[in-house]
Amino acid sequence: MAVVQSTYAASIAPGYPGMVANGETSNRLSRTVEDAAGIPFGRAAFRGAGDNGVTATPTADRFMGIVIADHGIQPLPGGVAADIVPQYVSAALLNEGEIWVVAGEAVADGDPVYVTTAGALVKTSGTNVRIPATFDDTVSSGAPVRLRVAR
Repeated sequence: MAVVQSTYAASIAPGYPGMVANGETSNRLSRTVEDAAGIPFGRAAFRGAGDNGVTATPTADRFMGIVIADHGIQPLPGGVAADIVPQYVSAALLNEGEIWVVAGEAVADGDPVYVTTAGALVKTSGTNVRIPATFDDTVSSGAPVRLRVAR
């Protein structure tokens, strides 16, 4: 029988924004996206103005979860991209567990997580909004990173 694969990488490939990182216990909920631009996969969502609504606008003490990737969302002609949950669509959110996101700056394992007004996930406090999460890897800015969300 021929050898199919004989070499292996030292580590697994990183995930993509909104990909649940592993099968450990997690908590998920769904809410309706209020933002006209939608909310991209792997971004923080906060309690919106309407019943069961969420927005990407960071607001202290209003964190609802990280948007989970949904491969069932179809891009519409002239609409939002396929990696964004559109307005009025139900978004799956992870508010406990581990999920892949994109680092908004260089981060280290264990750093706290803050959300900028632009929605970037960073370790710098300043005027940014703190969410109940920590970075689970050491990576440079723009790299995929696991985020551990705790309630």
